[in-house]
Order: sequence, then C-alpha cells, then structure tokens
Amino acid sequence: MDKAGTGERGFRRYMGLTFLIGFGFFTMGLMDPLYDTYVPIFLRRFLSSNAAVGGIMTLDNILQLFLIPVISVWSDRTRTRLGRRMPFILVELPMAALLFSLIPPMASWSLPALLGIVFCFNIFKTSVRGPVVALMPDTIPGDYRSEANGVINMMGGIGLIVSTLFLARLIGVPSPLGAFFEGALPFNIASLGIIAAVLVLLAFVREKLPEKTGESEERVPVLRSIRQIFGAESRDGSLDKAPGAGLEAGTGRESGIGAGNTRKDASVARILLSIFFWFTAYEGAKPFLGLFLVETMGVSDGNAALAQGVAGISSVIMAVPCGYLAHRLGRRRFIRISLVFLAAILALIPICGFLGARAGLGPSGALGIFLVLMFLYGAVWIGVTVNSFPMLWQIANFGNMGIYTGLYYTFSQGAAILAPPVTGLIIDLAGFWGIFIFGSLCMLAACFTMGGVKAGEPQK
Repeated sequence: MDKAGTGERGFRRYMGLTFLIGFGFFTMGLMDPLYDTYVPIFLRRFLSSNAAVGGIMTLDNILQLFLIPVISVWSDRTRTRLGRRMPFILVELPMAALLFSLIPPMASWSLPALLGIVFCFNIFKTSVRGPVVALMPDTIPGDYRSEANGVINMMGGIGLIVSTLFLARLIGVPSPLGAFFEGALPFNIASLGIIAAVLVLLAFVREKLPEKTGESEERVPVLRSIRQIFGAESRDGSLDKAPGAGLEAGTGRESGIGAGNTRKDASVARILLSIFFWFTAYEGAKPFLGLFLVETMGVSDGNAALAQGVAGISSVIMAVPCGYLAHRLGRRRFIRISLVFLAAILALIPICGFLGARAGLGPSGALGIFLVLMFLYGAVWIGVTVNSFPMLWQIANFGNMGIYTGLYYTFSQGAAILAPPVTGLIIDLAGFWGIFIFGSLCMLAACFTMGGVKAGEPQK
C-alpha cells in the first residue's frame, strides 16, 4: 500500500477538527488583505514617497519579529482548563477585531491617529498569531500536518476571498455615520466575522495536553531549547538532546529525525534561511500590489485587492491537494519545484504588457495576463506555505512546538521588515516592474538553500 493512500485514509479522522481549527486562520484571511491593500492607500493621503509607505508598513512586521516568538513560548508554558493556546485567542482576537474596525476612521482624522491605531491593532493581531498557528500541530500528528496545513490554509484562503472579492468592493459605500467613517464598512463586517470565528473555536475546539496523551513533559529554559534546536554542544561535548525531542506532539512516536542529529541541525538552519528568502520575495511585493493595480493598470480603488483575491481563489483550490502531493513526492522536493515555478511566474510579470500586445488582447491585455499569472502564483505559492511549517513541526516536540513556531515567524517577519523598504526604493528608482525581478531572484535563492535539507519528511 503506498504511503499517499495510507496518509489520506489516516488523515480523514482529523479532517473535522482541522476544519474547525481553520477558523483561526479564517480570521487572518479576513484581516490581512484589507490591511495590506488599504493601509498603504490610506498612508498615501499623507505621504508621497513609496519608500516611506513601505517603511511604515514594516512597523507591524517589527512587532511580529519580537512578539510572536515571545507569545508562542509563553503559550508553550501556559496551563489552563481551556488549554494553553485558547486563553490568548479568546482575549486577543476580539481586541484585534475592535481595533481593526477603527482603522478607516483614524485614517480620516490624521496621520498620527492612523499610525496609533495601526500600532495598537498590530500588538493584538501579532500576539495572537503564534497561538493560532500552534493550535494545529498541538492536535494533529506530524505525518498528517501537510494535509492539515492545507485545510487550514484553505480556510485562510476563503477568508481572503471573502475579504478581497466581496468586502473590498464595499470600500466606497457611503457610511450612514458620516464622512469620518468613510470606508469603514468592509472593516466592520470583517471584525464581526472575526468575533464569530472566535465563538466557533471556543465552542468546538478542545486542546490536548500531555496529561491526556500520556506524553511526559519537561520544561526546558527557552535559550537552552533554542541551543538544542540548532545543535549547541553540551558540557560533555556531545550535542544537546531536548527532552522528548523527535517525538510528535500527542503521539509519543519518533518524528522524522531524532534530536541532536547533525542532519537535523543543518536542516533547521537551511529551512529557516529558505523561509527568509521566499518571504522577502512575497512580502516585498504584497504591500504594493494595490498601488500597482491603481497606478499602473488603472483599476479603481474598489478593485485594488483584485490581485490578492485572484491568487486567493487558486490558493483555496490547491491548498489541500498540495498537502497530499507533498506527502507523495516529499515536502522538500515539492517545495523546491514550487519555488522554481514561482521564480518563472514573477519573471514573466514585467513583460505581461508585451505578451498582451503580441496576443492582440487590446489595452486590457496586460491586466488580463497579470491576473492569470497571479492566479498561477497563488496556486503554486500555497504549496510552499502549506509544507514549510510542517517540516519544522515534524522536527519539534510537544514541549517546544511554540519555539519552532516562533523561529518560523522570526525569519519570515525578518524578511517582512527588510523587504518593503527595499522594494519601495526599487519602485522609486526603477518602477513597479523591478520588484517582480527582485522577487524572482529571491525565490531561486530559496530553492538553492532548500537543496541541503534532509529532515522534516513524514514517516508514512
């Protein structure tokens, strides 16, 4: 019996639980596209420099760089009747929803007011992201996390589609509360959706703790855990071995590779470096897609989120199949193939106008080809995101799952901090097309660094 078939049948018993956990990702899908698309547009009311806009858009990423690892580790060590992740979710997601709804009014007031509400919103949204993400590997065995990550990314993609293709179109609807609340309707509806998702999580998701799984647990200091992850030597000269390292959360079985093995140590570093490269490409373009469509393609503000919406549709379609395909082909191989395709897609975007003219598609040909490329981009990109997290979780254990989650976000958000100012400067110097060439090169760099990864594969 092939391992793909075994994985498919084995995962079915976790499908319902994974779908419910996915409501946490659904909230991120609602918030992120509206934030990434319209906050730069709001900022342009006060600022003329793309580099300045890109710099401000990194403020939330700076918070994520520090807050996500800290809160993830804190939740690792939290023990309540509701579990270790849910207390953070129940407090911080509703607060994020409230503050999110206030962004458009503050943008109508002043730049300091807008920056203040964006800062406060990101404190709560950033703090809750780690617990939301870590909820899935806490409850799903390592062999099925690619499939499970596909399901929850599909839920995030559904939130993105709702946000970009439906809510974003309401940005120009006049507010009955007056001009001060202009543009607030999609943010308000998204906030209500977030509250509803929190209620679903509270009602149906029950966390598993070591006492219920029969897994022993030892609390290890954070710095020692990080040294163990990267293979720091112990006093006797051997590599440290974390308690229970190499055991899947909730199963007691050995994960893809044992702790302390030098293959694992090199693999962790290579995976994290690859994450940095591919998120440099992704985060560098994301804040400017709305401006690109408005200023280069001539679309209206209401359609500024169209590119993300198109990519979101293909991501939803491919999220679950990408998990199963990676189980069959291997996560590393699947990710590397995806990165090559992403590099090619990004390299084609600067010539989409030429391709449209050659195809005789008329003035709208460039926009049509760009949206087709974004559809393909979303379908391939989801294969990278669905399978990269499970590679790290496969190496982790129950006691340090949050630390691995935090490391993922340290490198991804480090890229998110660096990329927007760089790509904003590229736009100022060379135009919008330059950021896609830059992204293509970053994807190829990520493919190269993934080549030496040996750990993180499912066992069956």
